[in-house]
Amino acid sequence: MAEKDIVKRLGSEVERLIADHERISQRCRQLTEERDRLLRDKRRLEEQVRDLDVKLKSADLSQAIAGATGGDVERAKQRINTLLREVDRCIAALKHQEAQ
Repeated sequence: MAEKDIVKRLGSEVERLIADHERISQRCRQLTEERDRLLRDKRRLEEQVRDLDVKLKSADLSQAIAGATGGDVERAKQRINTLLREVDRCIAALKHQEAQ
């Protein structure tokens, strides 16, 4: 008789564990989907920040050139020089890549 009770308890424990496993697996799938969605949103927002940063730098340069007086002239020259150095680095990298 005691053996039947043990078997019944083990059977109910196994059923409970299976139900817990299914519930936890479903929650894991939901969390994985949410994580993936959040990663996509993060990438999209990072791209948006980069685009806005480029626009801001462009607007700053335009404003500095348009209203170039005193310190603004120097700031505009520095920004233009920075951009030219960046273009030179890109050209050098392309030439190096072509050489390989």
